[in-house]
Amino acid sequence: MARPRVFFYVQHLLGIGHVRRTAILARALAREGIEVTVASGGMPVPQVSFEGVRFVQLPPVTSADLTFKVLVDESGRLIDDAWKRRRAAALQSAWRAADPRVVVFELFPFGRRKLQFELLPMLEALAALPRRPLLVSSVRDILSGQKKPERQEESLALAERWIDHILLHGDRSVIPFERTFVPAPRVTRPIHYTGYVLDAPPAPQGDAGGKGEVIVSAGGSAIGDRLLETAIRARPRTALRDRTWRVLAGVGIDEATFGRLRRVGAETGEGRVVVERARPDFIALLANCELSVSQAGYNTLLETVQVGARAVVVPFAGGTETEQAQRAECFAERGLVGVLEEHALSADALAAAIDRAAGKPRPRPGRIDLDGARESARLLAGWARARPAA
Repeated sequence: MARPRVFFYVQHLLGIGHVRRTAILARALAREGIEVTVASGGMPVPQVSFEGVRFVQLPPVTSADLTFKVLVDESGRLIDDAWKRRRAAALQSAWRAADPRVVVFELFPFGRRKLQFELLPMLEALAALPRRPLLVSSVRDILSGQKKPERQEESLALAERWIDHILLHGDRSVIPFERTFVPAPRVTRPIHYTGYVLDAPPAPQGDAGGKGEVIVSAGGSAIGDRLLETAIRARPRTALRDRTWRVLAGVGIDEATFGRLRRVGAETGEGRVVVERARPDFIALLANCELSVSQAGYNTLLETVQVGARAVVVPFAGGTETEQAQRAECFAERGLVGVLEEHALSADALAAAIDRAAGKPRPRPGRIDLDGARESARLLAGWARARPAA
């Protein structure tokens, strides 16, 4: 008997958090015995594992800048109508080949307005099938980019028209949906708070890297170099100056910027600063470290909390973004992280924040639900098995 099939659509435009979260969900669902296909429309991210999952790379598109108003292809060219037709056709081919019982839209319709040229035709084609798949929206804890009431009303209308279930990857006791999506009480579709989506933590290893180090990271986007350099310059002003500081540059940091960071580390680090590319054992480094310095993206912040690392987070606040700041505030209220606002970032301010965090005991997650991967997989697998084949 053929295994039930689930199809994921995901699009990342700046960082890689959306595709990382989808990969975790897809792998967890595959372990439940479901045949999973993921179609990704962002730039390729070879560091993200889709083991056990059929992966389809759509013609990639990204944001030209922090406003997310202009989309460009992999060569930096503005996308035109011909490109949109090719991309929409590729997506149609991908989901039809997968023949799914359940289709999961990452973020849409609560975001990705710029991708409606391919998503609305897909929804219409799915609705025309004799037995259409179950349609699910997969949403992180905080919505950003939907500050105007009319945008939220449009998302509500799309959800009510097309979506059967909403997976909310957070904890209601920490951040309820209505905090960033005001019409949430009027949503009639079932909203399932799954808990935060994370990989299982690594087994403790006494010889793993990061022991007693300061781990500095900025996710996978191209916008974290200021934080990385400021941390390097803050080191000699901190009580942790004699520790090894391991500075991890993500995939979005270009080679020229990476080279500059290495030079700053060599010139000012007194042999105690290691600048290298982001590593696959990042969570193990966090588990062993003396302190973490990072931005406050969904994945990094939750991994930090998961392993109970002392941390200072500097939420990204470029353009109109408020998502990281809101999440960091909620976690700081629970004593899980220290926060330094991006507008206040300087070597002196960061050094002071690091010393404050270093003087505190390691935090405990408390009652925050971190079981989102397993719960999401349980729900999706149940729906896929219950749904009649097309």
